Amino acid sequence: MQCMGIYTLANDAVYDQLVALLNSIEANVSPDIPVCVIPYDTQLNRVEEELNARPNVSLFDNWDSIQRWEAFAHQIWAAHPRAGQQYVKRPRWYGGHLQRKFAAFDGYFDKFVFYDADSLAMKSLDSVFDKLDQYDFVFDDWEHSKPTDVAALNISIVEASGRYSEAEIRPKLHCGSFFASKRGFFDANTIERLKKLLIEQNEVKWINGDDWWGEVNLFNYMTLRCDYSLFNFTLSDNPQERTGNCAGVDSFVNIDHILYNKQGLKPIHRIHYMNYSSQDFARLSQGQDVKITYKDEFLHYRFYQAPQQKPKTLHPPNWLDEQTSKLKEFVKTVKVKFYRLFQKQY
Repeated sequence: MQCMGIYTLANDAVYDQLVALLNSIEANVSPDIPVCVIPYDTQLNRVEEELNARPNVSLFDNWDSIQRWEAFAHQIWAAHPRAGQQYVKRPRWYGGHLQRKFAAFDGYFDKFVFYDADSLAMKSLDSVFDKLDQYDFVFDDWEHSKPTDVAALNISIVEASGRYSEAEIRPKLHCGSFFASKRGFFDANTIERLKKLLIEQNEVKWINGDDWWGEVNLFNYMTLRCDYSLFNFTLSDNPQERTGNCAGVDSFVNIDHILYNKQGLKPIHRIHYMNYSSQDFARLSQGQDVKITYKDEFLHYRFYQAPQQKPKTLHPPNWLDEQTSKLKEFVKTVKVKFYRLFQKQY
């Protein structure tokens, strides 16, 4: 019998989000499904304490795997044409450890689903695992609709290679915040082959120049170049399976603490709190009235196992926090407007 489970990536900085995610998995997926937390870094005191209280949740401890993925990603990023350019703006997560999520391919589960920690599970994963009987990867996102200049891959350069047309590339573009796959797809030999293609044959240029440091962009190259089969629920022939998933972008309806796509009341796999910081969720969990869309839903799952600790009322933030929040809200609004430009109707 195949072993199925869930991975996420976390450290103490996202403790409140991790607890909420684990509770939502317990409530809406299964209380028995095994979950493995891949360490983002070594700041894990609170995480380990939490995991000790959850018999079905473990900490990923294959540090050889983690270091291999770290080395691979850093070598590829260093080979990118933009890596040596001066004054190239790099985001705050540049040089971070998001690529550690790929250690899931070296992990314990034959079939697995990965959730980013800034997510809440909203429904069973049965349909996702079933798709893995037909496909190598399963996604549920709208990355394939992004404008060409901000797509994960440089479509014109990939087309120029003669290997793929844009019509073939587009439906294979995907996110990395939620995906399902199988153990062993990227073994050591595969990684070495990809490294040679990227560095020696200069296919690193396939990775979009604006986000060459992103683990998602590298992930897109890996799945495309290995010719793995992909299924994306947002491209499903069944309109009931095409939904939104992003807080602050998509509209949902809450029915008994479970969110449904507002258009058609279609069940969603997860809500992704993209563009909110871990500090926002820490402050919210402490009772501060932070501007987070669907914050009541987050608080429900954050304190699902200890409802008596849930803040009874939310108090306004202090002046500095409020100004910082306003700035973040402005930036998020700009990102949302941009996102809606390429997102299709469901």
